[in-house]
Amino acid sequence: MMSKSRDTINILLQLVLAGIAVLIAQYILPGVHVESFLTAIVVAALIALLNITIKPLLILLTIPITILTLGLFLLALNAILILIAAAIVPGFSVDGFWWALLFGLILGLINSLLGVSLGE
Repeated sequence: MMSKSRDTINILLQLVLAGIAVLIAQYILPGVHVESFLTAIVVAALIALLNITIKPLLILLTIPITILTLGLFLLALNAILILIAAAIVPGFSVDGFWWALLFGLILGLINSLLGVSLGE
């Protein structure tokens, strides 16, 4: 039982940290707009859900172009998922594909730094 509660706390902590990462990325990038911390957490959760569900299928369907671009096309896939999240979540908007691409890069970097600082 203790393990389940610890896992739940860990998931919630990761979600809060991802929400903080979304807010930090928003402050860095003028083309990304997040209304509130709650919106940032919803965005982080939706991006995680899209990465778990839709991204594997997109990767499978785009293997040839991903190979031709030496994996760089995966950045475009991340940007597309971010644009999908922006279309779904009220209070979250991205001013275009390039802002979504930069947002994905910055978000990944911030999440990595937060994970390293917490010893994950």
